Amino acid sequence: MANVSFEVHYSFDASPQRVWDEMVDWKGHENWIPMTRVDVPPTDATVVGSEFTAWTGLGPLSLKDHMRVTQCDWDAASSVGTCQVEKLGPVLRGTAGFTVRPGSTDETTDLVWFEDVTIGRVPQFVAPVLAKLGAIGFRQGMGSLNKLLSTRQPATT
Repeated sequence: MANVSFEVHYSFDASPQRVWDEMVDWKGHENWIPMTRVDVPPTDATVVGSEFTAWTGLGPLSLKDHMRVTQCDWDAASSVGTCQVEKLGPVLRGTAGFTVRPGSTDETTDLVWFEDVTIGRVPQFVAPVLAKLGAIGFRQGMGSLNKLLSTRQPATT
């Protein structure tokens, strides 16, 4: 079993509220994480205890990632949000999550994404490579989300 941990820091060219809204739209992750499909419940999937499943890969080579929300808090006054999920298997077990906070200007956002998981049937000596690949993949996903946000008009309230 491999213990894999990494952290990705990314600065977005969008407001914290916009980034938060995209990050907690689990189904929307399909738009910016390559080769990913997400099944979410018909209820509010950000409520603690809600479960959803993501598959990343192609066909039979997809990794099933079943998760349960353990924390999902947005503070509008400070524009800071924290969300954490528990990875329930069958392959990945552990925790993952992110924190969204204002960046250096009103229309920028700093995000920290972390993964701290064990991967069954994988030897520990492979863990550093998997951590590096995971961080690269998530950084690329954040870049895709940043581009998506720059082309999409903000929602009006």
